[in-house]
Amino acid sequence: MLYRKAYDYLLDWKNRSDKKALLVTGARQIGKTYIIRKFAKENYENFVEINFITNPEASKIFSGDLNADTLVINLTAYTRQSLEKGKTLIFFDEIQECPSARTAIKFLVDDGRFDYIESGSLLGVNYKEVKSYPVGYEEIYQMYPLDFEEFSIANGVQKDTIRYLRKCYEEKTEISEAVHQSMLKLFRYYIIVGGMPAVVQKFTDIQDIGEVIKIQRDILALYRQDISKYANSNKEKIKSIFDMIPAELNNKNRRFTLTNIKGTARMLRYETSFNWLNDAGVALPCYNITEPKLPLELNLQNNLFKLFLCDTGLLCAESMGNIQFDILAGDLSVNMGSILENVFAQELVSKGFKLKYYNKKNIGEVDFIVQQGKNVVPIEIKSGNDFHKHKALDNVLSKAEWKIDQGFVFCKGNISLKNNITYLPWYMSMFFKQETPPKHLKVDLDIVNV
Repeated sequence: MLYRKAYDYLLDWKNRSDKKALLVTGARQIGKTYIIRKFAKENYENFVEINFITNPEASKIFSGDLNADTLVINLTAYTRQSLEKGKTLIFFDEIQECPSARTAIKFLVDDGRFDYIESGSLLGVNYKEVKSYPVGYEEIYQMYPLDFEEFSIANGVQKDTIRYLRKCYEEKTEISEAVHQSMLKLFRYYIIVGGMPAVVQKFTDIQDIGEVIKIQRDILALYRQDISKYANSNKEKIKSIFDMIPAELNNKNRRFTLTNIKGTARMLRYETSFNWLNDAGVALPCYNITEPKLPLELNLQNNLFKLFLCDTGLLCAESMGNIQFDILAGDLSVNMGSILENVFAQELVSKGFKLKYYNKKNIGEVDFIVQQGKNVVPIEIKSGNDFHKHKALDNVLSKAEWKIDQGFVFCKGNISLKNNITYLPWYMSMFFKQETPPKHLKVDLDIVNV
């Protein structure tokens, strides 16, 4: 069984006294249904699951009056199960197929008898019309493919090793060479396997890369089918963009160029198609900024961006040639740089960062610029041996008016510090996270009560 951090989130949600319904979203095939079932069976005495795709007649539960008493009667009649107050979880899967169920959530949560989890593809959740959204009664949690830490645990890395690596990260001390080399090798596996649960499970079971690629290509085919099913318009534009992501990342500057789709293409006509792929969780846009200063959102250039795939393994499966063999052989140079950037885009997004990069002619290009707490943090991803060369990063750090104190370089080398740059092995991405504010903030009102 694969460990997922989402399970810990679900436990925290269950223990809240004022919990809302929980809507678990994310791209297809990332393990939403699996983890919800596992959580329900281990933490509730009664569990009811209604899938609106496999049981379309269940939509009739919500076709009439939406008051709580009527809904509960309908639920018990349909499921033929005893639903005990305070000990029951009701799971609405593929919620996008029954918009009325989303509307009904408000009344069910207000009633308070049972706990509710909804789940569905981001495609359907965002694009099916809902008459009245349960604002204030629904909490949204977005899942992603397995990150590298989850992948490491799935492949037998022990908790003691994770703790040791975290300590090295926090104290900026070198990792033992044996552990360092083992983790580098595992990270190369992660690049080609990615984080789709079915793919990871197959890899951990039989270590057959050929079988891994078959599953990855099936998932890619499923994503293309979803475009045909859910995209109300612009289907061909969306498919063209989706299919071009690997080639565009392989360009020298990695930037997505619309004219490569069609010579006369303009952003105004394609913007909704890009947004569709982003909303679906399939593509991860990374926008250029005019200046690495807070607030970063005000410096976005929406017409200049890179477009990454949601999963590095899917990107490898889409790419031409036998790149899996090259990566396993340790060759992450030249064209492999785009794949390595995709890994870090995936890792950063899963940890709550919004993707941005900086590129100016007189400065150069820095792969990622993120906000960590109150700080602007430039990040470079290096695939080769010359990871101490980073002119653009040096230029950004030298600009006194930007007040950037520290930069990071992720590379194949061990942990080291040089001036205001921290060098970290690729696998240390598992510990690079957003700063979280304290859960309980107390305001001292004595100073105003005079």
